[in-house]
Amino acid sequence: MRVLIVGAGIGGLTGALSLHAAGIDCTLVESAAELRPIGVGINLQAHAVRELTELGLADRLAATGIPTSFFRFTDRFGGLIVTMPRGRAAGYNWPQYSIHRGQLQMLLLAAVRDRLGEDAVRTGTAFVSFEQDADGVTASLRDVRSGEVKKERYDVVVGADGINSAVRAGLHPEGDDLRWSGIHMWRGIVESDPILDDSTVLVAGSNAVAKIVVYPVSAEARSRGRALLNWVTEVRLGDSGAVPAADWSAPGRKEDVLPHFADWKHADLDVPALISATEHILSYPMVDRDPLSHWGRGRVTLIGDAAHPLYPIGSNGGSQAVLDARVLARCLATEPTPEAALLAYEAERREPANALVLLHRDLPMDATVNLVTERAPGGFSDITEVLTEEEIRRSRAAQHGLTDQDVEHLNRRASWSVTR
Repeated sequence: MRVLIVGAGIGGLTGALSLHAAGIDCTLVESAAELRPIGVGINLQAHAVRELTELGLADRLAATGIPTSFFRFTDRFGGLIVTMPRGRAAGYNWPQYSIHRGQLQMLLLAAVRDRLGEDAVRTGTAFVSFEQDADGVTASLRDVRSGEVKKERYDVVVGADGINSAVRAGLHPEGDDLRWSGIHMWRGIVESDPILDDSTVLVAGSNAVAKIVVYPVSAEARSRGRALLNWVTEVRLGDSGAVPAADWSAPGRKEDVLPHFADWKHADLDVPALISATEHILSYPMVDRDPLSHWGRGRVTLIGDAAHPLYPIGSNGGSQAVLDARVLARCLATEPTPEAALLAYEAERREPANALVLLHRDLPMDATVNLVTERAPGGFSDITEVLTEEEIRRSRAAQHGLTDQDVEHLNRRASWSVTR
């Protein structure tokens, strides 16, 4: 079997490592001319860390990222609403990691090239289209430097090419618009003194007015007594609806984001100073796509954001891509035909992933913070004076639904690894 993976992001690279471990030949193409450690922070939940650990990457993750200790949700003043333990502190056998997305991608890329060969990832190669028959798939691929288009034959094609997936567009050409939440995001990364315990994800405020998420992402910075802080702000600027496009690399301006936080005085963090100290800022809308009734067709399928893009509020998007890649490789290695494998993969992954898309649209913790702000607009000293125990319990449960798997089930379930 020969598999073509389109896109060398987290899902695509994890898929290549998983297929190789299962003894399946794969080629990975990426439209970018060069892969560099760009981007900002990301979280890997314990369920994803388990899978990357089974691929032999535990030491590399530990040397790169920060084991996350808590989620800490506060109002804009720093008043504590909910705190939630993460990773091992929550009972999982694996940590959660806060990590620089570009460094994670480079970590995975190095492993792919080491195990599959230096030429395993063909950069500067864009997917154009596919045609399939009973015996396989013909993929048209364009050299982005020369413009030359060549046709190549594969048994399976996997679209791991993100929210603007060309493979998804080929499978679902109509009625698949990007859906804007009405919320705009600015993101940045900056070296700073550590905050809190240097391993907590701090979430302050609500995107109904203004919200910021801050967490450290670098083991190297920690070794120097510093923190490389990823931050993302969310501000509601309009009504939700379809939009024609979204650009994740668009530069942002401090003068656009700072006014939303100019009067903030958070107990644990100088938010205006953090934003002001950031050299490069990214700006983009919070978008997703409606869940699909089917991801693939025949011998072509999707993983990660190409299949089920999530609002980035649950720290779970990259982790879901890892799970997709692992289940897909297992199914391709164990089912009798490629078509049966892709059907089995979808049967296992599509329903829970689609459910997460809809859960993320509910913005449950923001609803809780909005309620706190309504009842205590000037801040509070004890959350039990603002929310009932049942309201606090429901907010915790809703956040768990976005981020977690059942601890006992994850710790006990059989491995998804399939070896040669």
